[in-house]
Amino acid sequence: MSVPDDLAVRRATVADAAVIGRMLHDFNTEYDDPTPGPDRLAERIRQLLDGGDTAVLLAGAGPDGLAVLRFRPALWSEALECYLAELYVVPAARRRGLGRALMNAAMDLARDEGADYMDLGTAETDVAARALYESLGFSNREGKPDGPINYYYEREL
Repeated sequence: MSVPDDLAVRRATVADAAVIGRMLHDFNTEYDDPTPGPDRLAERIRQLLDGGDTAVLLAGAGPDGLAVLRFRPALWSEALECYLAELYVVPAARRRGLGRALMNAAMDLARDEGADYMDLGTAETDVAARALYESLGFSNREGKPDGPINYYYEREL
């Protein structure tokens, strides 16, 4: 069964760095977050893709969405852990299943790469993203459904 072009997901290559840089820049701009600009982001993506511990998935015909995955050795098992660093769907393509297609492909890729765990962070205010993640089995509860809430902290150094 073939997937419609608007939901097709593929693994990006270094040749996609410019479009990835533009999308990451647009993502940060949309949410008023700082960005070094699309060209610098594209160069960084080239470096990360060449390094082997980062993968990017592109979705849709535009492409219209992306998922950036970072892999690291796990502490508690012999497997890898996968961090979903970014998930973005352009505004015009939202609410059509592209985020879910990206997340399913991201989880499949993480498993294929040898990961047994995936983590991510999102804002309390991003209700749509939280609903998507929770519908896919992600939890912000420690250990069990009624466990304490997990918190994610960050700061610049």
